[in-house]
Amino acid sequence: MLLADDHDLFRESISAMVSAEGGVTVVPAADLDEVIARLGDGKFDLVLLDYRMPGMNGLEGLDRTREHAPSTPIALISGTTRRDLAEEALARGAIGFVPKTLGVQALIAAVKLMAEGERFAPLAMLDEAPTLAAILEELTRREMDVLRGICEGKSNKEIGRDLDVQEVTIKLHVKTLSRKLGAKNRTHAAMIARDAGLDVPSREQ
Repeated sequence: MLLADDHDLFRESISAMVSAEGGVTVVPAADLDEVIARLGDGKFDLVLLDYRMPGMNGLEGLDRTREHAPSTPIALISGTTRRDLAEEALARGAIGFVPKTLGVQALIAAVKLMAEGERFAPLAMLDEAPTLAAILEELTRREMDVLRGICEGKSNKEIGRDLDVQEVTIKLHVKTLSRKLGAKNRTHAAMIARDAGLDVPSREQ
């Protein structure tokens, strides 16, 4: 499987889990240009594209990838859980639409299903999911400050120093904002914030 996502920690953690528990060989890519280059190296059973990574330009990235690999199953993975986006992706030839909120076992099952040529799109789940922008609006101003610090790659101690509060207070904010976002950890929280369009620099910059 070719897994393309510009968030290093997310890509590496998903690759490790899918490889270890699903027995799937994962080839990483960080942007669409790298995807196109790797498609020339060999055939993949599945290509999984992050909807918001560099070069995608919305669903145009899906179209471009399909042009280079018309017979390869190609799916989107996204923190943007909009039903209309999933339906449009499927209409344009995607084999599936995978929310980043899926658990590990569900993700592995979805990967195997799509690699066999079967569609995967949990539309009912998408119907019920609030938009990421709406979730961010539930955060307090202080939680947003902490989230921005996380997205900038800062430690709790560094965030506390910036905000002039104790580290233990920052830990509590991280716990609370992660619960509100449905994030499993700091990396997941940063990924959700980025997909929601929070104006923060990426960790790779």
